Amino acid sequence: MIKTYSDKYKEEVVNLILHVQNVEYAVGISAEEQPDILDIQSAYIKSGGNFWVALNANDEVIGSIGLQKKTNEVAVLKKFFVYKDYRGKELGIGAELYQALIDFTKQQGFSKVILDTPSKATRSHGFYKKVGFKEISKENLTITYDYPDRDSLIFELDLR
Repeated sequence: MIKTYSDKYKEEVVNLILHVQNVEYAVGISAEEQPDILDIQSAYIKSGGNFWVALNANDEVIGSIGLQKKTNEVAVLKKFFVYKDYRGKELGIGAELYQALIDFTKQQGFSKVILDTPSKATRSHGFYKKVGFKEISKENLTITYDYPDRDSLIFELDLR
């Protein structure tokens, strides 16, 4: 089940993100280096974006995805994670999270979504390309935003 984030899920969301980043992909990143996950309400929702969680039958967080509004036209996809045991098109958890984000971007009238992802997260690169994202150079970013650069790749989706 996909739900809009509420603070009751904060600890589980932080645990999910840090587990996937550091245990599965060995990116080596702390919660302090990504303060947005410590205050999702301010970093995503109150600023005009949104954040969603995927829950299992026990109401436990198994996935997340966030959207930060940067301008009236451009938003940034962030914190798209699903625990390993819940990945794959058979379950469709990632696809459901992504669809919630896309539906929201269309409702809000965004024309472009940008994301950064560590170069070693190759599985996610395939997903992004499949749904229409194009890799761009950091120099071609149309906005400025902070992200912990781990040899990151930048992708852009044109919604027009």
